[in-house]
Amino acid sequence: MTPSPKTALLVIDMQAFFAPMTKHALPHILTLMHHFRAQSLPAIFTQHGHTKAELTGPPYRNQLVRKWGPDGSIARGSAEWELQPEIQGLLKDLQADADEGREKVAVVQKNTYDAFINTDLEDRLRGWGVERVVVCGVMTDCCCDTTARSAFNRGWETWLVRDACGSANEAQHEAGLKGFGFAFGDIVGTGEVLADVKG
Repeated sequence: MTPSPKTALLVIDMQAFFAPMTKHALPHILTLMHHFRAQSLPAIFTQHGHTKAELTGPPYRNQLVRKWGPDGSIARGSAEWELQPEIQGLLKDLQADADEGREKVAVVQKNTYDAFINTDLEDRLRGWGVERVVVCGVMTDCCCDTTARSAFNRGWETWLVRDACGSANEAQHEAGLKGFGFAFGDIVGTGEVLADVKG
C-alpha cells in the first residue's frame, strides 16, 4: 500500500466577518479539523485583517482596502476579525496538543487574498515536510482559490474541499471550484479527505 503523502490542512479565514457565508461549510471544516488532529497531521489557520495604518486614507496603502474601502475591510483586533467560536474552541485543543509535541499548528496573519504573501506559511509547510495541502474555508473564489493556486504554483499537491468552503453566493462558489479544478489541483469532498488522508 502506498503511504499517504504528508498532508497539512489550511483553514482559511474562518472569522466572524464571514460567518454568514460558512453556515453549510462549518460542520465539514470541524470534521476535517478533528480528522487531522486524530491523524497527528499539521493544521494552519489564516486570519485576515488590516492595521489602523492600512485603513487610514485615502490614499490606502493596501490593495484590498483600496478595492473594498475601509468599511468593507476587516480591522485587526475587531469583533469581526475574531475566529468563529467553534473554530476557536477546537483550535485551543490543537494548540494544547502542539504544546505537548503531538501536533503542529499555527495561526497565520495575512492582509491579502494569498496567504503566502508576506507571511511565514511557506517556511512552515516546508519545515514540516508537507507534500500535500488540503484547503478549506472562505471565500471559495477569493482567499481559498488564490491560496490554493499559490500552493500549487509552489509545488505542492493541492486539494480544495468543495463542501468545506463558502462564498457570497452559490454561483461564486461554483466558479471558484471550476476554475481551480480545471487548471490547478483537485476538487474533493470531505469524505474523500477522510478516506485518503492518513498520518
